[in-house]
Amino acid sequence: MHTVGFQAIGTAWTLSTPDPLEASVQAAVAELVQDYDRTWSRFRSDSTVARMADGAGSFELPGSAAGLLRLFDALNRLTDGAVNPLVGRSLEVLGYDAAYSFRVWGPSLPAAAWAETVSWTEAQGGSGAGGSGAGGSGAGVTVRTSAPVTFDIGAAGKGQLVDLVCGVLESAGVRRYVVDAGSDLRHAGAEPLRVALEHPYDPARAIGVLTLADRALCASAVNRRRWGEGLHHVLDARTGAPVDAVAATWALAADAMTADGLATALFFADPQTLAAGFDFDYVRMFTDGRADYSPAMAGVLFP
Repeated sequence: MHTVGFQAIGTAWTLSTPDPLEASVQAAVAELVQDYDRTWSRFRSDSTVARMADGAGSFELPGSAAGLLRLFDALNRLTDGAVNPLVGRSLEVLGYDAAYSFRVWGPSLPAAAWAETVSWTEAQGGSGAGGSGAGGSGAGVTVRTSAPVTFDIGAAGKGQLVDLVCGVLESAGVRRYVVDAGSDLRHAGAEPLRVALEHPYDPARAIGVLTLADRALCASAVNRRRWGEGLHHVLDARTGAPVDAVAATWALAADAMTADGLATALFFADPQTLAAGFDFDYVRMFTDGRADYSPAMAGVLFP
């Protein structure tokens, strides 16, 4: 396999394919990543998200935003508001801000209510409500906010970008690949991929190994972005406070955006509740060392 590596949206990426990727395909991936970052990053002053933080109004987003917003609609509902992309301001208050100050500004701040603060429509006339898809690309999305808000789409955005990169590869005729964006993976091809599940308290160890074939695997853990005692990036949007009961999650689904979002939702919701809206498998490890998992994952974890 040939591998191309690059840095994007704060993590290391690798694209593994049977044959070297043409320069035009690599350029298309780079342009896609830049456009996505220019829309969604809260760490750059020229992004659409930065303009949303400056004041309420109407904002135009690319068509791919519809799939992401549909997913957030569903996850916000299924977790009773715990998963909410308006959690960006809550992260800033705890020090995970655009300047990476890692200095706590004040007590935990609940995020603005999602449905009451944000509405959105697709250019084709579709309504911003319902379940989730893999991302897609329509004619555009209009988002309206009733107050200044700070989006943070970390709960599912990296997974969506993985899917969009896979779309570029497939449009170029690439049918076998592994797209690896840190804790988010998507595989396609005849040869399955063996993946270790990293122990959340010791990166040198694994709690199990699974086989990934034509699916996406996404993980989330409280040790990934940690900057102080009890301070990490997985917040309950209802309180603005970091979670403390679950240490790590892994979710498998047909696409990475869904797997990424579910890996976040598993910190807050019972898997059976999430199964009412999604088809997925999972492993979840609690901070006391216990783990639970879907039936298809039996045998994945080490004794």
